[in-house]
Amino acid sequence: MPTAYKMRDSSSVALTTAQNLLRRLQNTVPRGAPFDTRTLKELGISSALASYYIKSGWIKRLGRGVFCFPNDRLNQEYCIKLLGGAFDGLHVGGKTALAWQGYRHNIATRERIVLWGKDRARLPAWFTAEFPARYVSKQLFSSALPAGFGLQPLPEQPNGPLVSVPERALLELLSEIGQGEGIEEARHIFETLRSLRGDVLTTLLQHCETVKVNRLCVKWAAELGLPWADIAREAARDNLGRGRWSGKLRDGSRLNLPA
Repeated sequence: MPTAYKMRDSSSVALTTAQNLLRRLQNTVPRGAPFDTRTLKELGISSALASYYIKSGWIKRLGRGVFCFPNDRLNQEYCIKLLGGAFDGLHVGGKTALAWQGYRHNIATRERIVLWGKDRARLPAWFTAEFPARYVSKQLFSSALPAGFGLQPLPEQPNGPLVSVPERALLELLSEIGQGEGIEEARHIFETLRSLRGDVLTTLLQHCETVKVNRLCVKWAAELGLPWADIAREAARDNLGRGRWSGKLRDGSRLNLPA
């Protein structure tokens, strides 16, 4: 570390303190992980000292209140986990959650990450510059659904970000058809989901308030002969609405779903 550390106290004691705190930061934060002002504060690093670290090249500012170590290649999962502290209910959802658990149709070179959250917000520029992503905020389920139901880290990443289980991710995918997702690809992915857990799917469908999602789930499961088709129909029967449902898609076409 440079010996030019000068704040209110330029003594060797202040320099040693700065060195020790930097070492603690380096030992606490994994390489590739961003960290925020809360982490710095918990380690006893003041904003003035953080500014000194930045000027000295020991840490790098990514955005407002977010930092990383210079020359680090940011880790996607660490970054999403950090965002979870700023976005209420943030989790990996929809097509991305399904792909991370082995359910996919096309393999894109660099597919956009789908993140879900409760509130309307915008992903920070430092994140989207590194990881192509889009953020979705929809009230898909009733408030009676227990908080966090169907959200958990992947088994191989127990300390990683929250990810929708396949049953929840499927319904999130259906909700985005015609908006962020295409019908054909969504149906191909849907067809691969043959071993969903009936109890989990039942709970989610009973709390799903979107007619489009419920009808698509029931309709496609029956048409594709999926083993859980009858479970889906029974679970969603009170949330299918009445009459024909019709919605305009982003490309101008219409999706028609009979009762």
